[in-house]
Amino acid sequence: MPAVLDSPAAVRRAAMDLLARREHGRVELAGKLRRRGAPDELIEAALDRLADEGLLSEARYLESFVAARARSGHGPQRIREELVQRGLARAQVEQALRESGIDWFAQLRDVWQRKFAGRLPVDARERAQQGRFLAYRGYPMDMIGRLLSGRGDWD
Repeated sequence: MPAVLDSPAAVRRAAMDLLARREHGRVELAGKLRRRGAPDELIEAALDRLADEGLLSEARYLESFVAARARSGHGPQRIREELVQRGLARAQVEQALRESGIDWFAQLRDVWQRKFAGRLPVDARERAQQGRFLAYRGYPMDMIGRLLSGRGDWD
């Protein structure tokens, strides 16, 4: 039977349970608490308190999200759009991507080598196929073009 979220302590406990599993953004956490039946005024008060105590941090969430998506082979454009769709400010997202320290071209090259065994396309059809895959993963077209034309900085 789900817990009733009708008191500040119950809402805080539910929020801390969610934060114990992984970092959450404020909007995402509020949505999860709302779906569990917590009233908006209790949610806002609990989230304000958690943020004041340093238990809820947008910066930590952004850092964690960017690192996890990059490890799974996603590029900066896809990560940016996912974060904006999750209700984070574009300026914060841009800053997190800049500060991530990720070499996006090296990441692109790694994804390409794993998927296509490091084989440059031999014709337009193959180039389009590889380009579509890499663009879907969220890499910019200028980087993809540089990689697929063999003009990349290879180390």
